Amino acid sequence: MTFVLALAVFAVGLGNLWRFSYLTGEHGGGAFVLLYVICLFALAVPALIAEVVLGNYTRAGPLLAVRDAADRSLRSRGWTLLAIMASASALLVLAYYVVVAGWALSFAGSIHAGAFSSASLVNVGEFFDALLQDLPRQLQGQGLFLLLVLGVVGVGVRRGTGLAVWLLLPGFIALLGVLVQFAFEEGDLAATREFLFSAQLLDFDRRSLLAAMGQAFYTLGIGLAVGVVYGASAPERVPVGRSVIAVALFDTLISIAAGIAIFPVLFAHNVAPASGPGLLFIAAPYAFGNTVNGELFGALFFLLVVVAALGAAIALLEVVVSALCACLPLRRRAAVPVAGGLCAILVVLLTESLAMNPSGQGGLFVWLDRLTGEWLLPVNALLLCLFVGWRMRRELLRACLYREQDGFFSLWYGLIRYIAPPAIALVLLSTLWSQWWPVAG
Repeated sequence: MTFVLALAVFAVGLGNLWRFSYLTGEHGGGAFVLLYVICLFALAVPALIAEVVLGNYTRAGPLLAVRDAADRSLRSRGWTLLAIMASASALLVLAYYVVVAGWALSFAGSIHAGAFSSASLVNVGEFFDALLQDLPRQLQGQGLFLLLVLGVVGVGVRRGTGLAVWLLLPGFIALLGVLVQFAFEEGDLAATREFLFSAQLLDFDRRSLLAAMGQAFYTLGIGLAVGVVYGASAPERVPVGRSVIAVALFDTLISIAAGIAIFPVLFAHNVAPASGPGLLFIAAPYAFGNTVNGELFGALFFLLVVVAALGAAIALLEVVVSALCACLPLRRRAAVPVAGGLCAILVVLLTESLAMNPSGQGGLFVWLDRLTGEWLLPVNALLLCLFVGWRMRRELLRACLYREQDGFFSLWYGLIRYIAPPAIALVLLSTLWSQWWPVAG
């Protein structure tokens, strides 16, 4: 159960709060949700199972897991490049989460103090710009969040991370439930139902397929090696396939619930739906600031953001620590502060970049977001599927999934070999096409 909760806490990241609902509304509502679920279980779930199998079989972190699996399958150790890229990606995404969590902490205190009461969208935007240019204030919240993450990971996987997930997930569900109830009482449910669940086929096109595939991989964090790390710590008899499917189902329900918690409040104040930081740090503060009891529930909303970021950050730091222990002569106690120092350097660089580019309109922060989301994660996922599906010996994989039925294994093996790689390649080619030939794209 701890293994399932750990994966679930990681999957419930910022993507559920600021990306899924917006994409659903933009790409046809219910039709997009159906397509997303298909992509999730046909593409992302098999890839996450592959990550977990890799860790559970070798009982090692990403670098050693790929090396040992390559050795036992009589393949080249050059495949360890996959683990190196995934670990580096985890560090970059970790820094991104720390920055956003620091903002959320600042906004939670400000909205609870009434800073956004009767404020306009312009006022909220000016507040956000001022925060981005206030380097000490940003670093204060980011430093507090990073120290909390380091404290949890420093205790160990079982006593630290294992205990944390039992606290974080119930806390997240409770906060989300309170916000959904508030949205039902104060929000515009009719507009939300029309936006999220009605089938608008005019908005459903080939871009919807690419968006659904991208979100499916994004929401489960495929390509960051978290599945490898948690798989290595999981019991050997864990039913990997069924556990990952349970995580995917839970993640989908949370994604929908997050949309129901956020968008009714926005629509009640005629705020256009947004995605990313624009949703969390401009649209949401404005809506809560102009709602009865918005100070309390707005603060709870940003606390929800912090809890979601904390669960993901703990998992990502575990990947970085594991990589450092494999690459350097370091024990875990020494690797944790080293990983924290590397993350802190990146956070400072990102924060300084934002101070020179208010509202995140450019600079290192935006570049890092695009690099990881559009390139590194898809490339890592593609390499993962190719390695597990085409390089590892079939009998080794069957031994790891011995608790699953033959039909399940055959289906998974076919998806990881023949379906997932072309789908990921299609997403990468689409990204390349839209960036190099934007007019044609």
